[in-house]
Amino acid sequence: MSTPAKPVIVVVGSLHYDIMVDAPDRPRKGETVTGHAWAPKFGGKGGNQAASASKAGAEVRMAGAVGDDEFGRFLLAALGNSDVDATRVATLPGIGSGMSVAISDSEGDYGAVIVSGANLKIDTASLSKADLWKDAKALILQNEVPDAVNLAAAQAAREAGAIVCLNAAPFRALPGELAALVDVLIVNAIEAEELCGRPVTDLASATAAAQELATRFPGVVVTAGGAGVAGVRSGDAPVALEALPVRLVSTHGAGDAFVGALVRSLAAGASFAESLSRANEAAARHVSARS
Repeated sequence: MSTPAKPVIVVVGSLHYDIMVDAPDRPRKGETVTGHAWAPKFGGKGGNQAASASKAGAEVRMAGAVGDDEFGRFLLAALGNSDVDATRVATLPGIGSGMSVAISDSEGDYGAVIVSGANLKIDTASLSKADLWKDAKALILQNEVPDAVNLAAAQAAREAGAIVCLNAAPFRALPGELAALVDVLIVNAIEAEELCGRPVTDLASATAAAQELATRFPGVVVTAGGAGVAGVRSGDAPVALEALPVRLVSTHGAGDAFVGALVRSLAAGASFAESLSRANEAAARHVSARS
């Protein structure tokens, strides 16, 4: 059976109401910095990756949870505006929606604090419903929801014949039962170092880390920021791509743009190398534009 041009991707994960602050620098401990602008933004790794996959041309179903509050209504509306099917995102009374505060400095880098809220209350039983997985080609997971949620989703995806893609961010120890279900692991330089103990400082070390992690996972992608991206998948030649030269505006959400585009391409049947190239291009477009 051929893969449709618009593959179905399921995203199970976090939704955050982001408060974005522009400032000359990020504060040190005990320091107050005067910023010059702030704005609300749709976010959460799950939400951002769902929107990215939809923008790349996938049919996306999102499963997660928000609170019965203004933040939750904002997040549901934003999913709809991104053509993401949010009918499986639960609205939970008496619990606040997830949110974050992110400070972007004059160099385009950022730091953030998240408050998980409703993301910690996703119902694992809802993830086994057959309608969520009808015709699904891939599942995208992240580490902003409990391990039990990721495990339940990965098990359901395997039963449905969908590939399991885990963006192991932020870093935490990966349970063996979940690791055994991961088809494609996607990590940045810091997360790769935490997982394999090998420092990642450039494209060559990113490639070495990907090769080491590929002894534990069928497919591995290590993003190294401005240095580029490296990937290794069983049966394919290793891929190392330099970052595309662009004018940096902000790195916030770049990893999520990369993940959504990567998985959409893989789900549509593109080669591993082509999928990495398309994801690299999507990340470059993202960091060079004010979203």
